[in-house]
Amino acid sequence: MTSRELDLVLYGATGFVGALTAGHLATHAGAEVRIALAGRSRTKLEALREKLGTSAAGWELVTVDAADATGLRRLAARTTAIASTVGPYALYGKELVRACAKEGTHYADLTGEVLFVRWSIDEVNARAAETGARIVHACGFDSVPSDLGVLVTAERVAKDGAGTLRQTTLAVHSLRGGLSGGTIDSGRQQIIAARSDAVARRTISDPHSLSPRRSEEPTSGPASGGGALARLKRWIPVARDAETNHWMGPFMMASFNTRIVRLSNTLTEWSYGREFRYHEVTDFGSTPVSPLKAGGMAIGLAAVLAGLAFRPTRAVLDRMLPTPGDGPNAEQRARGRFRLQIRTTTTSGARYLTKVGADYDPGYDGTAIMLGESALSLALDGDRLPRRSGVLTPATAMGDILVERLRAHSFVFDTSLQPGGHEEPG
Repeated sequence: MTSRELDLVLYGATGFVGALTAGHLATHAGAEVRIALAGRSRTKLEALREKLGTSAAGWELVTVDAADATGLRRLAARTTAIASTVGPYALYGKELVRACAKEGTHYADLTGEVLFVRWSIDEVNARAAETGARIVHACGFDSVPSDLGVLVTAERVAKDGAGTLRQTTLAVHSLRGGLSGGTIDSGRQQIIAARSDAVARRTISDPHSLSPRRSEEPTSGPASGGGALARLKRWIPVARDAETNHWMGPFMMASFNTRIVRLSNTLTEWSYGREFRYHEVTDFGSTPVSPLKAGGMAIGLAAVLAGLAFRPTRAVLDRMLPTPGDGPNAEQRARGRFRLQIRTTTTSGARYLTKVGADYDPGYDGTAIMLGESALSLALDGDRLPRRSGVLTPATAMGDILVERLRAHSFVFDTSLQPGGHEEPG
């Protein structure tokens, strides 16, 4: 890799999150890192480079379309790593992933699309494993906090000799930030695909749909039957947590994040445990109005998802929801933050709590840092990274090295043994 002309290419650099990622790289990558900005418009790339200032003045600009397989392969052959912000990835990301897999070029993106990751595993995993390419999806708020948070939890449990993980739940305690138009567009495309494709519907509904060894995973899927009340509970998942006495409701990113975390467990030969069960929720507290808030979130989320599934209501929602390329201003983003807690009980009966968080807008500045540091890790940390290739997750591709990088930017990953329960001698 050291013989290549470039260390890192940022593809889709002129988009909203792409420009934020470019800004992070310009400030933190270091002058010795050979970076190029790539996209469809030379004019926009030139304007971005000028805005970034002297630290980016020498960066190369590359004009290439997402459908140009030949051009993308030439680009991939010149660099150690590529980071992409061009989505929806199922529409615009396949040729770039193919190019990186063929050329042995490491790749990171921001996808939250189950169907795209499944396509990637089916189509390029074998080739990437042969060439040594690390194809790493979900390198933003989808799903770095979840994936690395569970990783550091499992590592602490193993270090303490406390067995392996069993029931593990991530709860969102505080989340302030803008909703990305790109994220909404990706979700919209998946909903449309699932309406017309039975295979897509099964993939989206299967909690282990990303596993390359599905027959070895738990067979239980979403519960079915049980009458009207049981069906209502599945559609509006609101419950009081027995341990904290807080009311829990849905988290809109859980469907994707949970599959990435489960994939990490599989790719590490079930290092988190064969009894590992993982869920994500939002914590609404224990006030008298908490169940109403949780129920309101569940109903609202279900209504939006249902609305996006039908053309007439989708047209209405499209006028109300953020569009790709738009985002909050710097002052609004500066108020962003996220606070997550991961609770687990191990096979020895010990209980652990991991706190994950940062004072950044999760979908914008926070995601730009996570993607930027993921890309720098792939480009520069090769000898320190886990010796894996193929289609990977942040935890299995970069693991503790990415945790270190993010902690250097004031991200918190803090695991502690909790009182109660019991711990068998290690």
